[in-house]
Amino acid sequence: MKKNFLFLIAIIICFSACKQTAPLVPLDPHFNEACLHEYNPLLKDIEMEQLGLVDVSTLDEGIIVQLVYCTPYNFMGKVLYHDISRAYLQPDVAQKLLKAYKSLKKIRPDLTIVVYDAARPRSIQREMYDMVKGTEWDYYVANPDRGGLHNYGAAVDVTLIDGTGKTLDMGTPYDYFGAEANTDKENELVQKGRITPRELENRLLLRKIMTEAGFRTVKSEWWHFNACSLDEAKTLYKIIE
Repeated sequence: MKKNFLFLIAIIICFSACKQTAPLVPLDPHFNEACLHEYNPLLKDIEMEQLGLVDVSTLDEGIIVQLVYCTPYNFMGKVLYHDISRAYLQPDVAQKLLKAYKSLKKIRPDLTIVVYDAARPRSIQREMYDMVKGTEWDYYVANPDRGGLHNYGAAVDVTLIDGTGKTLDMGTPYDYFGAEANTDKENELVQKGRITPRELENRLLLRKIMTEAGFRTVKSEWWHFNACSLDEAKTLYKIIE
């Protein structure tokens, strides 16, 4: 636990010192190629399919899935998804994502959507929360006792990527815990030089396609989009344990 906590602190310090704009994950369009080519469903994959969730990779071959928590390149510093090899969403949420993708292709055919995270079991949520509980960063991770929209397959973490496989600069890495990742005072962040006008432009494009498809934003994470409120999710869906 101490080692992981120090890893998280190191990420924050590094960003503050050098304003790193590249994602924490070495993003490659073929990141999950092995599991997509010969799909051997793991325990949680099977459970999510039994719950009726949709495999995002089946929506359109242009949507790229790069599950960050299948790698150690995340704020926890270790692999969290040992039993998950694909991104899953509730059927209606998946259709919203597909709508966002098609909208993007109409206005920027050179870009595509990358999915970093989708449905997340509550057991993994608890592991994440235990790491940040009692710190200044516990605001960023939903309390598993209450549950979060990822735990219902009703939230998705995304960014945009160009035809060369390079992600568009958004001002911070994915899962950055800090004001630069916020969406509520971005003009102020630009004025202070904490993000660039181009980075804001990229965020606005991402938000445009996602919100027009029916997603909602959160103020602390530019990459995170909710399909509904938590109360609605509790009524509509079953939590993924």
